[in-house]
Amino acid sequence: MPLEEIGWLRRGACRSSDPDLFFPLAPTPLQEARAKAVCARCQVIEECRAYALRSGESEGIWGGLTPEERRRSRFPTGWRRPAAS
Repeated sequence: MPLEEIGWLRRGACRSSDPDLFFPLAPTPLQEARAKAVCARCQVIEECRAYALRSGESEGIWGGLTPEERRRSRFPTGWRRPAAS
């Protein structure tokens, strides 16, 4: 990651949190809620979310979104049309 692209990371609310909170081996609803609570009070949540969506981060909580939420954001329901026969 180029430093100029992620300079906002130094201002993130997560910088003093345990990384396992955001990148657990087996995520649970409680763990996700705790990570999202940190994100909710973060001053760079929008930059973090935009980075994760732009770079295709497939793991962890970024910008208050789980991997599944990021996938749904990039590919909303119905985005694919059936192929013509």
